[in-house]
Amino acid sequence: MEVYLIDGTYELFRHYYALPKARDSDGREVAAVRGVVRSVLGMIQGGVTHLGVATDHVIESFRNGLWPGYKTGEGVEPELLAQFQLLEDALTMLGIAVWPMVEFEADDALASAAVAAAREERVDRVIICTPDKDLAQCVSGSRVVQMDRRKRTIRDEAGVIAKFGVSPESIPDYLALVGDAADGYPGLAGWGAKSTAAVLARFRHLESIPADWRTWQVNASSAGALAATLARDRDLAFLFRRLATLRADIDLFDSIGELEWSGPKPEFEALGTKLDAAVAVKAASSHSPT
Repeated sequence: MEVYLIDGTYELFRHYYALPKARDSDGREVAAVRGVVRSVLGMIQGGVTHLGVATDHVIESFRNGLWPGYKTGEGVEPELLAQFQLLEDALTMLGIAVWPMVEFEADDALASAAVAAAREERVDRVIICTPDKDLAQCVSGSRVVQMDRRKRTIRDEAGVIAKFGVSPESIPDYLALVGDAADGYPGLAGWGAKSTAAVLARFRHLESIPADWRTWQVNASSAGALAATLARDRDLAFLFRRLATLRADIDLFDSIGELEWSGPKPEFEALGTKLDAAVAVKAASSHSPT
């Protein structure tokens, strides 16, 4: 059995910017929701039996209280934000397990669902459908993997190491040092991808990096400066790692059977018809991303 965990926020964003606008009979912009629903139905028609979708019901989370620059909903198109609730409703009517996050983020839900699904012996593989580098920390061997559905690629543990130069367990430390512009924290000055990977490949975690840079076995011309920065901003690095570390203990489901798709609810037909009509009028010639 394979379990697919879908980043609904990412899917809604990418469909919003990929598809022509379309309004339903109530005047609501619905093109992105229509695209995501079509995409999920395509997965089911392709043989997916167990799946769940996580969304950021609100963009903010507990991390905004830890770092003032952490990402918010500021600047997000109102017509895009307005489609989150509709997407959650549509997928629920379709019979999909949906996890709208408020205190936590969709990424936390995906991490928690991946851990819970991997505990089940009858699950052969957990596939986290998002290209977000944060989720690389959840990859385990070839049993828990990441899928970029747009590029049609899968990244297992060996793939994470090839991409970032560190193992999945070191991804939060890696992001703490190099930063994550998408999430709104800068990392430490001077710590680039190559130097960070070289140090963490040897020491794995921030607290294991020795103060004596001569033991790092990296470029001596830059190691001294990096060590000085880390010593000065050590507390900041640990804060950034906390921001980058996904929560994997959120209670989302009791049994993997709750993720098995058994068909849409009766009320989905009316909503599906309305969504189809909106797209047929405004974007009949468009094609949704995979």
